[in-house]
Amino acid sequence: MTTATAGELSLPLELPPETKDLQERTRAFVEEHVMPLEQEAERLYGRLPQEKIDAVKQAGIAAGLNGGQHSPEYGGQGWSTLDWVVVEEQYGRSTNGIYWHVPGAYNVFHNASEAQAEKYLRPLIAGKMKDAYAVTEAEAGSDPSGIATTAERTGSGFRINGEKWFVTSGDIADVLIVMANVIDGDERLPTLFLVDIDTPGVEIVADPQFTHHYPEGHPTIRFTDVEVGEDAVVQGVGEGEDMQRAWFLEERLGIAARGVGAMWRLLDESVEWATNRVQGGNRIWDHQGVSFPLADSAADAAAGRLLTYQVAVLADGGADLKLVHAKASMAKLFVSEAAFRCADRAVQALGGRGYMRDYAPERLLRELRVDRIWEGTSEIQRLVVTRGLERRGVERMLH
Repeated sequence: MTTATAGELSLPLELPPETKDLQERTRAFVEEHVMPLEQEAERLYGRLPQEKIDAVKQAGIAAGLNGGQHSPEYGGQGWSTLDWVVVEEQYGRSTNGIYWHVPGAYNVFHNASEAQAEKYLRPLIAGKMKDAYAVTEAEAGSDPSGIATTAERTGSGFRINGEKWFVTSGDIADVLIVMANVIDGDERLPTLFLVDIDTPGVEIVADPQFTHHYPEGHPTIRFTDVEVGEDAVVQGVGEGEDMQRAWFLEERLGIAARGVGAMWRLLDESVEWATNRVQGGNRIWDHQGVSFPLADSAADAAAGRLLTYQVAVLADGGADLKLVHAKASMAKLFVSEAAFRCADRAVQALGGRGYMRDYAPERLLRELRVDRIWEGTSEIQRLVVTRGLERRGVERMLH
């Protein structure tokens, strides 16, 4: 367990010893157990053989990477936000989402009851179950206030009706975290429910294919008169909105951290290629048309890393949650846009090889595109940032 705080981080960035050790362990895991599988995963459209999935899972557990920020009481690691960010940064250096096989659980389970933690959280962290978060709908994407899924009270609990889109890992999940509005007279109370995938009325109605080749899908799941008990409610009726914000904050910061790792990998690949590739008797690196865009990528990567780490340190230091949320949106906005630019530059530097799926820049170009869309589009992040500038002030948003 590590406990990095704001006072322990200085400039230039010097990670606390425990966090540095975690960073090195994660890097070794990614380079030894994840990267060697990338091309095979690409050829198999992300779906590795079960024995290789199990090997990645066990290697992640052996490296102490399962359960991240969850309590050691349930098998987690008790990481700080900064610890978690350095891990996600290393995951971002890989392609095909192979690190998804490392067991974990959504931060919603921080609010689980003891019974829910024993039933779900402990086996999730141990790699015996898989969860999926069902919030997005056909008419409610980046703005969850438009959610139409309802939960009506019954004599023994609730009856859920609705349809969720883009349920990442929903095709292999054992339990779904479902956002629904509990109907209470004229009120609609946002509430999170834990719904077992085999509950009658839960049905996968579409499993669309996407640009990336990740291990798990993003299916559409329909809930038709799904009966759940009172014990399916997380924390309490009407408490879903706060947990939803916490989920968005973490997801957006994670995207930023992985985007920083992706820019690191892109620079490694493109600089290595350009400094060794000779055309017309000269290294292509010596042509400013090749090297200058990569200099821009280095600036993007360094700036994005500082911003992302700052948000993590603010979160660990107990800063105003609204400020942390706004800065997490700023980090997601900047890094997701910058990482895609960096991927495009790397593909261009590698020329024809940059367009081959055997090379990481091609895979990252496809994979990074969705980061400007999911967990809140870039346009939504700009809206959050502009509100932060108005309500929190320019100085607090920048410093």
